[in-house]
Amino acid sequence: MSRPMVRILVDRFFGALIAVSVMLAAVPVLVLLLFVVIKGLPGLLTPGFFTDPPFPQGVPGGGVFNAIIGTLVIVGIGSLLAVPIGSLIGIFLSEYGRNQLGDAVRFISDVLTGLPSIAFGIFGYTVVVLTTHHFSAISASIALAVLMLPVILRATESALVLVPQSLREAGLALGAPRWRVTLEIVVPAALGGIVTGGLLAMARAAGETAPLLFTAFGNDIVQTNPFQPMGALALTVFRNALVPYTNLQDQAWAAALLLVMLVATTNILARVYVRRIQR
Repeated sequence: MSRPMVRILVDRFFGALIAVSVMLAAVPVLVLLLFVVIKGLPGLLTPGFFTDPPFPQGVPGGGVFNAIIGTLVIVGIGSLLAVPIGSLIGIFLSEYGRNQLGDAVRFISDVLTGLPSIAFGIFGYTVVVLTTHHFSAISASIALAVLMLPVILRATESALVLVPQSLREAGLALGAPRWRVTLEIVVPAALGGIVTGGLLAMARAAGETAPLLFTAFGNDIVQTNPFQPMGALALTVFRNALVPYTNLQDQAWAAALLLVMLVATTNILARVYVRRIQR
């Protein structure tokens, strides 16, 4: 057998092996997703699920409108806090962070990335809840902002590093200062990756439960004041799954399916946006 034929056979063998490995890794995820869809779809189609707050036990009906509003408020405020700060730190690391300060920031970011989410909840409880003497959505947003920060930071730095050095050199050759080249040439070229990192961080924060147990605490009424306790989809799933009532368990499955749909939609929008920018 000739050498080119051997190379072709080896290439096809390892290509098939990679495809099989991907399918094996995807099977548990697909089974779990299918299980959540089967269990949660009936509750998701229940009248009033999206428009009603939870009803007292024994009263038929009820929904998760309070949890939907709470999730949007908590994650929205957390994103407003984390995205600008994380993006600016990522820009600094990429363009000016080739020193001991940059290495220290990267090390702290890696440590934060490896921490369990409950640690961020304890941070929010210690810094905000104990200071204000009551639970609130703003304390949950601060905890989630710290959780999101390393994800956005590293995503921004990685996106900027991929920008060709020739673009920077061209801007500097035209006489533009370095800060202007960074803001007007480098950042727009990496905008897709930065936006993707922000959306992925938001998706991760929306599914976290442990930080909310120590901060937002939960609320069965529709609350829009961020300085008061507030419900969230993750809290609804956690608490309703522990009770012995079938209707609340079904509501927990439906809330879990809704949360999966929100996270999946966020990831899809991120990829669509990046491809549109690349085109």
